[in-house]
Amino acid sequence: MSEKGEVVRVHPEGEGESAGKQPLESVTSVDTFAGKVHVKWAPEASVSGLGLMVFFIEFLKTSGLFDRWVEDCPLHYSSGNAPEKRDVLGTILLSVLSGHWRYAHINSLRGDGINPELLGMTRVASEDSVRRGIKSMDEGESGQWLKKHLKASYEPLLGEPWVLDVDTTVKQLYGHQQDAVAGYNPSKPGRPSHACHSYFIAQIRVVLDMEVQAGNQTAPSFAQPELWAFVDGLAERNRPIFIRGDCHWGTEKAMVGAEQRGIGYLFKLKQSANVKKLIGQIFNQEEWVEAGQQWQGRVDELRLSGWTKARRVVVLRRPLRTKAAVEGEEVSKKSKRKVAKQLSLDLPELTYQGVLYEYVVLVTSLTGEIRTVAQHYRDRGRRGKQLR
Repeated sequence: MSEKGEVVRVHPEGEGESAGKQPLESVTSVDTFAGKVHVKWAPEASVSGLGLMVFFIEFLKTSGLFDRWVEDCPLHYSSGNAPEKRDVLGTILLSVLSGHWRYAHINSLRGDGINPELLGMTRVASEDSVRRGIKSMDEGESGQWLKKHLKASYEPLLGEPWVLDVDTTVKQLYGHQQDAVAGYNPSKPGRPSHACHSYFIAQIRVVLDMEVQAGNQTAPSFAQPELWAFVDGLAERNRPIFIRGDCHWGTEKAMVGAEQRGIGYLFKLKQSANVKKLIGQIFNQEEWVEAGQQWQGRVDELRLSGWTKARRVVVLRRPLRTKAAVEGEEVSKKSKRKVAKQLSLDLPELTYQGVLYEYVVLVTSLTGEIRTVAQHYRDRGRRGKQLR
């Protein structure tokens, strides 16, 4: 059962039972919902996808997380022939940990004769039982149930200073699903999709919440009601130092929401006409300072149309190769498209003293020096050296 290991059941008398009555050697005692078992490591044994599940089950039992999760679940049956609630939820847990993404994949768990018992289940529920069970739960109650237990898993971490990263992902869909509509989908235009708005703790990548909306609701304005409800639900001491997002979040509504709550923000700005005008005004000036990783920066103030006030912006630039060198390069079609997009869409280019520069403009309420602000944005999503 185990990954390069063998589970050996321990009877109340303490006498182990294994194939061939072999003595226990190099074993680890693990407490599960089915009692205490010993895990014996066998390097020659076959590898199982859930081989180390027995240790996770011990954690679930010791912490009481699984029992409380099952007890609070708003899934109720009235029929005597209905499956046990623990069997349905345990099947979902094992399926998710196995990497399944369709109900039909649950059938592959039927051959697991060890993990369900260690989890305190009587049997693996069928895919139809799982589907009907999920469908029968009230949407509001199930949402509160999941958010309550998700919050319990990360709340102790919020006592330390942390940064809230916000992002939106387009999930392509095939078949018929609720709110599967065509929207912004750069990889497959016209393909129905969902917009997944996610909020997570920067650096450690712990997901705090995710809101799935229709494919034509990728704009952050659709995510902000839930985002601010989430932030308002946190204790004052547990709120983030600042919120960080890409150019889709550099809007007046997002900045005002952060300002009203006394939370800092750092967003990238789209290259609108007024933003490009600012770059053109300052790009010949000499007061540029080092911002790390070949970037140079300047601080300025900007008030775009629709903004209620002027805000601090950090303009960053980095030298590129000359246009002639870029155009004369022998690259693949894919690389050509990438270079063209970089030079024409997202980053405006200007030539100063014979050098071609690319630019990024960040709007922020942070008062740190330019190098610090630039590094904060580079750290967004651990995206390496690129300011994107």
